[in-house]
Formats: sequence, structure tokens, C-alpha cells
Amino acid sequence: MNKEPLVQVTHADKVFQSRNWRGQTTQVHAVNDISLTIYKGETLGLVGESGSGKTTLGRGILQLEPFTSGQVLFNGIDLQHATASQKHTLSQEMQIIFQDPYSALNPQMTALELVMEPLFRESKASAKEKALALLTTVGISGADVHKYPKAFSGGQRQRIGIARAVVGQPKFILCDEPTSALDVSIQAQIMALLVRLQKEYALSYLFISHDLSVIRHISDRIAVMYQGQLVELAPTNDLFEHPQHAYTKKLLAAAPIADPKLARQQLQQPIHQEPIQLTTDFQWQEVRPNHFVRSDHHVS
Repeated sequence: MNKEPLVQVTHADKVFQSRNWRGQTTQVHAVNDISLTIYKGETLGLVGESGSGKTTLGRGILQLEPFTSGQVLFNGIDLQHATASQKHTLSQEMQIIFQDPYSALNPQMTALELVMEPLFRESKASAKEKALALLTTVGISGADVHKYPKAFSGGQRQRIGIARAVVGQPKFILCDEPTSALDVSIQAQIMALLVRLQKEYALSYLFISHDLSVIRHISDRIAVMYQGQLVELAPTNDLFEHPQHAYTKKLLAAAPIADPKLARQQLQQPIHQEPIQLTTDFQWQEVRPNHFVRSDHHVS
């Protein structure tokens, strides 16, 4: 893996404020002091239960919902202080593939029009040529390119969404649960397509999912989130074979494992029943090469 940084997140925080019927304001710390690096050409998987802050972290990196505080560097450029010209370039270099392909696609546009749209600064002939080529690559061709989203299956819609994200030749794509709305057989096809496109276009992915089997299949490294914070970061196989944090062990224990050998190992591991508490006093430990776990200091 190329170890050249592409995305660098430092001390990212995202605080949402809400007001109840009494007029009282409460704060929700959706992302709490997260720092991580995504390297060029890699897929970093991001896992955690619903509400752990995964999507908020991803959207913050893309500046769709900027962080309350912290810094995001993309290819060395500080996104919060980028110039108008830099922001235009970055909008092409950073893309997203959504969880629900139907709601993400304009129903009034054909597949070809949807994939041509990001190339609006190019000539119509050039945009059409690139869009047709990429649609063919993702498996949409012939008369189908002139059909509207409602005419396609969920898997086909996601292929159009992927083509739309890739057509401008970005460097980084946030994959926000892109297979969770699809049947298992279609999931495998979409993941294979993403892997192929990554190699062909030198893409880097942040792949968000709650499905550990999907994450294991596609990721080079995995980051584990719990209550808005990172608790473990490790190469994929190392995380599954040597989980360190209590929450990671809990996640793995709750997930079915197809590999009989790993399933037996899982059954032999004691499940942590004590509540998992995160404190403000913690440090990161490198327990194995490139395998980091958060160690919280509890006062008894």
C-alpha cells in the first residue's frame, strides 16, 4: 500500500445543538476529537453501530457538514481555508456514493444525463463520450443509458451512482453504506466493481458500513467508532484476528462469521459484559504493527 497521505483529519469535533419543548438547549457530541489519516490508493473501512457518528465523520471530511472544530487536509490543502479556486477543484476530487441510490438520483434525468452532469464544464461531445464509456464499464449500455432511474433495479441504480461519482476522475470517494440497501448477491457485484474501479482510477475510499463481512472484504484498514470516538484502528485481518478494545470484541461477537475456524475462535473468547466507558483521560497504544487501540484510564 502506498503510504502517502491523502486525507488527514486532526482533532475533529462535531457538536449538534437541539432545543426541547421547555426551551432547554442540549448538545450532542456526534464526533469527538477524532484524528486519522487515509492514504492514497487505500480503502479505510469505518464501522460502528447506528448513531456512532460514522456518517457525520464522513460528511465532515467532505465539508457537507463542516466540523465544529478541528482540521481536514486534502493533499495538503486545509479545506476550511481553501480558496474559491481550490474549492472548485476539491469538489471534483472528493465525491460520495450514497446509501440509497434512488433518492440520490434525479428522477427527471436519464442515466446518461446523470453521469454527464458532473462534466458540465466540458464540451457536450466530450462529456457524452466519457459518460457512455463509464456507464459501459459499470454495466449500463445500449438503449438502457436513455432510461430514467425508475426503470432500473436497486443494483443498477447504484451502478449509475458509482459512475456519476467516478466520471470526473476524483481522488477520494466517501462510500456511505453503498451496499446496505441491496441484496447479498448484488452487494458482491457492487463491491467487485468498486475494487476494479479503485485499481483502474487510483481511487481512495472511506467505506462506511455496519456490515462487518462487507467491511472485511473491501478494506485495507478498519477504524472502529463508538459514541462519536475512535477506539481502534488496525489492518483488516489483524483487527478480526486480534481485536483489542472491548467494543470491537463486542461488535465481532455479535456478527455471524462464515469461516468455521474463526467462528470457533470467537466462541472460545469470553464476551465482555461490563459496560464500556470512555473517559477524557486516555492514550493510544500500538499493540501490534500499525494496530492502535484506545486505552481509557478509569478512576476506581
